[in-house]
Amino acid sequence: MDVKIQRALISVSDKTGVVDFARALSAMGVIIVSTGGTARTLEEAGIQVVPIDVVTGFPEMMDGRVKTLHPKIHGALLGLRDKADHAAAMKQHGIKPIDLVCVNLYPFEKTTARPDCTLEEAIENIDIGGPSMIRSAAKNYRFVTVVTSPQQYDRLLEAMRQNQGAVPLALREELARAVFSLTASYDAAIAKYLSIQAQDLFPERVSIAAARCQELRYGENPHQRGAFYRLTDSQEVGIGSAQLLEGGTPISFNNLMDANAAFELVKEFDEPAAVMVKHMNPCGCAVDENICTAYEKAYLGDVVSAFGGIAALNRPVDKELATVIMESYDRFGKARGAGGFFAEVIVAPSYTPEAVEVIRTLKAWGQRVRLLQTGPIDRTRRDTREYDIRCLVGGLLLQERDLAGWEPEQLAFPTKAKPTKEQMEDLRIAWLCAKHVKSNAITVVKDRKLVGVGAGQMNRVESGLIAFKHAGQETQGAAMGSDAFFPFPDNVENAAAAGIACIIQPGGSKKDGEVIAAADKAGIAMVFTGKRHFKH
Repeated sequence: MDVKIQRALISVSDKTGVVDFARALSAMGVIIVSTGGTARTLEEAGIQVVPIDVVTGFPEMMDGRVKTLHPKIHGALLGLRDKADHAAAMKQHGIKPIDLVCVNLYPFEKTTARPDCTLEEAIENIDIGGPSMIRSAAKNYRFVTVVTSPQQYDRLLEAMRQNQGAVPLALREELARAVFSLTASYDAAIAKYLSIQAQDLFPERVSIAAARCQELRYGENPHQRGAFYRLTDSQEVGIGSAQLLEGGTPISFNNLMDANAAFELVKEFDEPAAVMVKHMNPCGCAVDENICTAYEKAYLGDVVSAFGGIAALNRPVDKELATVIMESYDRFGKARGAGGFFAEVIVAPSYTPEAVEVIRTLKAWGQRVRLLQTGPIDRTRRDTREYDIRCLVGGLLLQERDLAGWEPEQLAFPTKAKPTKEQMEDLRIAWLCAKHVKSNAITVVKDRKLVGVGAGQMNRVESGLIAFKHAGQETQGAAMGSDAFFPFPDNVENAAAAGIACIIQPGGSKKDGEVIAAADKAGIAMVFTGKRHFKH
């Protein structure tokens, strides 16, 4: 059943496109009822409106807190037009039907995102009348159309033009579903903000406010469907807020997961840094005074695994850096026996137009690579309000994000040998890399370059042996990192046999004494961090 729009209520905070929308409705003969600032905007544009207080018989009051909460509004929205007693009640009380509601809500999330936002200001930006109206309209979608975003205006107008001013039922139902998703997300954002104000990290109920950005080709595997949703109140620079530049093939579920893993590691460093990730684990990581050199070192960390991986950088990509990336195989890879090079995604704060041109044209595979632009990295603005969420069948595990990084003031030096300044730099990188490797994690770093990784093994000894195998001869004099303590001295004994010079690990094992003794016997300098970095 199509319902012709004869009377519309328009009340919006975001006035983008509302004048053109209202003018088009008015041209179709629709009577427009409006409130406060929206009414003034429309009247100034020469559009005739009926003020809300003319409809209700009551003035807007209490600083605008009360203006639409009235039976003549909600009765006009909720009344069932095909039910005799509803129609009789509407006639008895002088309630005229409202066929269209155009409302968007007070900008609560935008307001609370400001550092200077006060609790009082946040409270005043909790919309009451708006959610009430759109929920009433959505409940009665058989007779009422509801739009909540400027992005919906053109589609609605086109439907009305094609149906002599009416809106098809399928579209009304679709718009109603969008309303309940919107109000759920809006309430979730309010609840989260108030919980944060009360320092209630894990309230009795948690709702996640997220908006769909895109449907993906598929999930982790082709038989799984997938989509990407952005947290609506996220304030941190990351993959969630990154811009996918034009060109390249569509980005995938796995691309986004790996890109996030790569970018979160590269964000750990203040100095120029580059990271290569494959299947959620770093296969290359390096820092240097020059970003091009850092990238070269990261790529050389594991040229075989780098193929089809993700490259992340914490500096803008200019023409020189883009050329180095695109020519990685020709410049460095052939000598290492790599079969070629292709990056699925490159992530960076920004790209110059010349850099994008180089990537798109220098090599054939450049047409396929996805470029994610995150904006400038500000490590002081890590969002501590965000949960780290893991899914179970039938439930969620929530925890604080692991934001512990390099904390030199917390370090302890239990062995006779003490690390040199250069070794401390390698230990820092080994420790930060271990934080981003799946447990059990062992990393090997030499000359500020990740040269070996042992990831996700069922025992730490096996992870160590894998890392040493990857590093080869570069284990001689290298630094080793472990995401958790050593329960036995066997890892240290294997490290000594491989030529490792220094080790960083949390400490805290019942057998720390035996582990320290093994390090002292081998002349290895060991550092305790006091924190572990399990990553399941």
